[in-house]
Amino acid sequence: MQQVRNVKAMQRWALGMKKNGTTVALVPTMGYLHPGHTSLIQRARRKVGNEGKVVVSIYVNPTQFGPNEDFGAYPRDLKRDLDICRKEGVDVVFLPDDASMYPGKDSGHFSTYVEESQLSQSMEGGTRPTHFKGVTTIVTKLFMLTLPEFAVFGAKDYQQSAIIRRMTKDLNLPVRIIVAPTVREPDGLAMSSRNAYLTPEQRAQATILIDILKAAKRKVQASSSQTGLKTVTLKKQLEQAIQRCPLARLDYIAFFDPDTLDPLSTVRQGSHMALAVYFGTTRLIDNIRL
Repeated sequence: MQQVRNVKAMQRWALGMKKNGTTVALVPTMGYLHPGHTSLIQRARRKVGNEGKVVVSIYVNPTQFGPNEDFGAYPRDLKRDLDICRKEGVDVVFLPDDASMYPGKDSGHFSTYVEESQLSQSMEGGTRPTHFKGVTTIVTKLFMLTLPEFAVFGAKDYQQSAIIRRMTKDLNLPVRIIVAPTVREPDGLAMSSRNAYLTPEQRAQATILIDILKAAKRKVQASSSQTGLKTVTLKKQLEQAIQRCPLARLDYIAFFDPDTLDPLSTVRQGSHMALAVYFGTTRLIDNIRL
């Protein structure tokens, strides 16, 4: 397994793969890998086969964190990450640093960003207004440096996946976006690197996210396929359920069209739901097709 830290070396490697016709799949991560990440790596391997190459990038991207968010505290364990990548048969781990990904940023000499302007306005974008600008910029840079035919993302970040799909289509980027299913703990909590922040008491109550998603799905499936459920009514019921969880603080609940992300006034089967909930300073997200 190769470790590449230099951006020019990474691009030379990628150009060499293009020249000899080798298929490359990229799995972008911020490290602190867990079984959700390994499922993405395994999906990438299945896609390219034994003759192709799987690249995992590990980079905690500063531009997708807001000024009062957890960039400095974000969990990091590179040795463990490399051991996991080696065990999963990753071909290349790309380990860039801030100076190479954002040259001159600290001195004000980095000024080019990629920004999606429609799908990024609600939900995560409403709570974290600069977040997706950082995501789309870093993903574009990773695509340009690794030149993958495929890139694999997780469905837990549903809005992010939709935005990356839109960006890739709008900019004619020659990358096929694959969205793999969310991997969950045995009790249903979506796997996330931020789960490591939770206290035992918070972790015990964090299953409220999957409980609320399942409750919404049951209510929608029991409703009339013609009339559906009024969003305002369903949201109020779910908010009341979260309020009964003493350590949980709701950020948002959203019901939206799964393709356009447009908000819905009436929820029917096939609609999508996402939510974000705080436990102390730890913010967890999840989503479901209703």
